[in-house]
Amino acid sequence: MTDLWKDDADLFALARRELFTAVVGDIMDKLGLQHQFLPAAIHPLERNMVTIGRAMTVLEADFFQETGDVGRNPLSGRPFGLMLDALDDLQPNEVYICTGGSPRYALWGELMSTRAIRCAAAGAVLDGYSRDTRGILKLGFPTFSHGSYAQDQGPRGKVVDYRVPIEMSGTRVAPGDIVFGDLDGVCIIPRAAEHDVFLGAFEKARGEKTVRKALEQGMPARQAFEKFGIL
Repeated sequence: MTDLWKDDADLFALARRELFTAVVGDIMDKLGLQHQFLPAAIHPLERNMVTIGRAMTVLEADFFQETGDVGRNPLSGRPFGLMLDALDDLQPNEVYICTGGSPRYALWGELMSTRAIRCAAAGAVLDGYSRDTRGILKLGFPTFSHGSYAQDQGPRGKVVDYRVPIEMSGTRVAPGDIVFGDLDGVCIIPRAAEHDVFLGAFEKARGEKTVRKALEQGMPARQAFEKFGIL
């Protein structure tokens, strides 16, 4: 791909070592991509959790009966809808990213994390709650959600599709976009812009080290910005 990385594995490893969501967001702002952060309510279960990978998008919807001969859609009588299919379809370095349901139930838990780890997935990002928090923390699986809430999705929601475009508060997520999350938030890097975004982010992150050193040595902030164009 570039002299810096040759494939996704290289890029994601390098990003984990050198980048953080703020610097990636700054570069996207400069490129005119100014609505790429997911809602601020989505945060990691543990402060040091980081996720980066390709989006495996999942669309949830509220339901009001878990099973039974109801409705005209076969999913209406299927426990969890397509959730188990979506979970089993996770590929290495993918992030399970889900939205669509109301905040009445958890979208993720310990057993889902266990399966995702076996699939070599990179994390889960939920526009809603997660549960089984102690178990997930013990597994160390990067999980980003609105927080912990034990109520199950079983009789309350189902996955109705996956690997389809989704949106969270106006931020569009297409299958295969890059999802990057850390303590400061979760951002979406569109596939079409990822090369320019990451090249700019690595350059800025490395430049910030120079600026930090200058500030530590007493350089005024305005002078540092005028000299380096970074602050």
